Order: sequence, then C-alpha cells, then structure tokens
Amino acid sequence: MDLKTATALRRLRLVSAPEAISFLLLLICSVLKRTTDFNAVPVMGMVHGVLFILYVIFWADAWNRTKWSVQTAALYFVLSVLPTGGFFAERKLRREAEDAVIASRARNEGVVNA
Repeated sequence: MDLKTATALRRLRLVSAPEAISFLLLLICSVLKRTTDFNAVPVMGMVHGVLFILYVIFWADAWNRTKWSVQTAALYFVLSVLPTGGFFAERKLRREAEDAVIASRARNEGVVNA
C-alpha cells in the first residue's frame, strides 16, 4: 500500500467516528426539540452535514485509491448513513490498515511473495 492510499484510508477512518457521534447527537437534539424548549437542531444539523460531506469526499478518494469492489465501497457508504455505522466503519478500516502493515512487513522480510 502506497503512502497516498494509506493517507486516504486514515482520513476516512478519522472522520468516521465523529460523523457517527454527530449523527447520534443530531437524533438526540431532534427528540429534545419535540419534547422540550431546547433546540440545537440547526447547529447540530450543520455540524453533522459538514462531517457527512467530508466522509463522502474521503470515501470517494479511498475508493478511488484502494480500488475496492463495488460491494466494499457500498458497505462503507451504507455505514455512513446508519446512526452507529461510523463506529463499525472505523473499526473495519483500522483492521484493514493493520493488515496492510503486516503484509508490507512480511513482503519486506521476504516471508511472502505478495
């Protein structure tokens, strides 16, 4: 895995959890708006919108660089629209990065011919 691909995956991983947190906070703010006088929906809506747009941009860049299959790319996109999906995406991306580092070290040491 080259440096630009690793960077693209890292950016996507780093925005996944904050995007999921902002989605959950937006849902909580929506409930509070309907049940109390507290209305933070405009602020949380904007925060979540910016994070979601960043997620989609980083997702498209990672898909382009990693040459994921359509199924893998669709999985990461679907995880972005589920309330807790960003946490699962982050975990899966971290494992993918760790596996790439292990494979790279094995290739450098001549253990495998991958």
